[in-house]
Amino acid sequence: MGFSDLLQEAGGFGRFQWMHVTLISLPGLLLASQNLLNNFVSGVPTHHCSLPANYSLPDYQVTFGSLTNGSANVSHLKTEECLDGWTFDHSEFLATTISEWDLVCSLRPLKQMIQTIYMGGVLTGAIIFGGLSDRFGRRSVLIWSYLQLAILGCSAALSPTYSVYCIFRFLCGMAVSGIIINGVSLKVEWIPTKERTLVGTLTSFFFTFGQLILAGLAYWLRDWRKLQVVVCVPHFLFFAYSWWFAESARWLVLNRRSDKALKNLHRVARINGKPINQLTLEVSFVLTIDSCQSTLTAYDLVKTRGMRPVLFCRFATSFAYYGLVMDLQKFGVSIYVMQIIFGAVDIPSKLLALAALTYLGRRYSQATCLFMSALVIFANIFIPPDMQVLRTVLACLGKGFTSSSFTVVYLYTGELYPTVIRQTGMGFVSTMARTGSMAAPAVLILDEVFPALPSIVYGGAAVLAGFFACFLPETLNVELPDTINDVEEKWSGRKSTPHHQEDVSLREGGVCEHGDQVSGVPLKELKDVEGTGLNAL
Repeated sequence: MGFSDLLQEAGGFGRFQWMHVTLISLPGLLLASQNLLNNFVSGVPTHHCSLPANYSLPDYQVTFGSLTNGSANVSHLKTEECLDGWTFDHSEFLATTISEWDLVCSLRPLKQMIQTIYMGGVLTGAIIFGGLSDRFGRRSVLIWSYLQLAILGCSAALSPTYSVYCIFRFLCGMAVSGIIINGVSLKVEWIPTKERTLVGTLTSFFFTFGQLILAGLAYWLRDWRKLQVVVCVPHFLFFAYSWWFAESARWLVLNRRSDKALKNLHRVARINGKPINQLTLEVSFVLTIDSCQSTLTAYDLVKTRGMRPVLFCRFATSFAYYGLVMDLQKFGVSIYVMQIIFGAVDIPSKLLALAALTYLGRRYSQATCLFMSALVIFANIFIPPDMQVLRTVLACLGKGFTSSSFTVVYLYTGELYPTVIRQTGMGFVSTMARTGSMAAPAVLILDEVFPALPSIVYGGAAVLAGFFACFLPETLNVELPDTINDVEEKWSGRKSTPHHQEDVSLREGGVCEHGDQVSGVPLKELKDVEGTGLNAL
C-alpha cells in the first residue's frame, strides 16, 4: 500500500484536502503582485526638466522651433543633466520610485536593478529555505515566510532611500520563494495521486487572478508606497491561519517522527469524517538511518539522469516569461490595460495546460508548451515595428504558452523529486528559474547590437529546454517517489518490486540498511512501532 492508498482510506480528497489546498493557495492572489510589482511601483511617468525661475520663454521657443523645422539634427545635439531637477506628469502615476528618486536618464538602469535585486532575493530564498524545509519541515518554514513577507514588505513602503528599498525587496523575494516552494510541496504531499493534475492546475489560477487584482489595485492607488503596503498587509492574515496547516506525514516519518505523523493522519481522517478504527497503515519502505539523509545534496539532483532536464526547463520558462512581462510600457498601451490583458490570457492557457496534462501527460505537455512559445517568439521577429497590434497579440500568445509551461513545470517538479530531498530540489530548480528571471532584463540590452537578438536568445532557450523535456520521466498517475532510486526506476522504465513482498534498499548516495516491515498495522497501534525509524508512509 502506497501513501496515496493510505490517503484514500483516510477519506481521499476530502474536506481536509479542500480546506488545506485552498488556504495554502490563497496567498497566490498576492504573490503575483510581488513578482510584477516593479511594473507599477517603478512606472516611468512622462517627465521633463524643471525650468529655472528666471527662464526666458522666447529663447526656448526659438530653440524648439529650429529643431522641429529640421534645421538641427536632434541626434547630433549635446545634452546635459537637468540642472533644476525634473518635473513629472501625475496623470498616470501619482508617485513612483522613479519620481521619488529621479531614476531617469543616466539613472534609468536603476529601475530594472530593483527587479534584478528582488529576483536575487527569490534565488537566495530558494537555496536557503529549500534546505531548511528538508531539515525543519515544510510547515514551519512556510509560516515564517508569511511573517517575513508581511513585516518586511510593509517596511519597504517606509524606505527613505533607493538603497534601503532594494534591501527590503531582496528580503521580500526570499520570503516569496519560501512561500512558493513550501506551499507547492505541502499541497502535493497531501493530495492523492489521481487528483494531483486537476488540483495542481486549478490552484495555479490563484496566480492568474492575482495579476488582475494587481492591475485593479495599481489603478486605484497609483502611489507606490500605498500599493506596497496593500499587497503585503494580507500576509499577516495568512500567517495567522497557517498554524492550522498539517505537516507532511511523508516528511515526518522520513525524519523519524512517526508519532507526529500518526497524529496528523488521525486528524485528517477525523476532518474527512472517516472512522479512525477502519484506517489501516501498511508501511511500504525500509528503515532510514541518519547517514543516508546526510549524504543527500543538490549534487544528487544533477547526477540523476531522470532529474537533470527539469533544471533547464525551469530556467528557460522563467527566462522567456519575464522577458515578455517585465516591461509593459513598451507596448504603447495603458500599462493597466496591458496588465489585465496579460493576466486574462493566462485563463485559457491554464485550461489548455490542464487538458494537455490530463491527456498528453507531463513530458509531452512540457515540451509542447516550450516549443510553441519559441515559435511565437521567433514569429514576432518578422513583424514590422509599425504593426504594433499584431506584435502585441503575438506577445500575448507567447506569454500564454510560457504561462502554460509554468503550470506544467511547477506540478512536474513536485511530482518528480523524491520526498527525501524534495524541498532541496524545489529550491534548486527555483534557483535556476530565478537565474533566468534575473538574466531576462539584461538580454534586452542586446537590441542595441541587433534588434532581433533578444527574441532569438529567448526563443533559442525555449527550444533547447523543449528538447531536454523529452527526456524526462512521465509522472502522470504515478505515486510520488520517496527515494532517488524511485526516480531512476521511472527514468529507466524498470518496475520496482512491490514493497509488501520484499524490502527495497534506499539508494541515496549509498546503500542503507534494510529494515523490518510493518504490514496492516491499525493507526491506533502505530505508536507501538514508534522509534523503529519508519522510513516513509
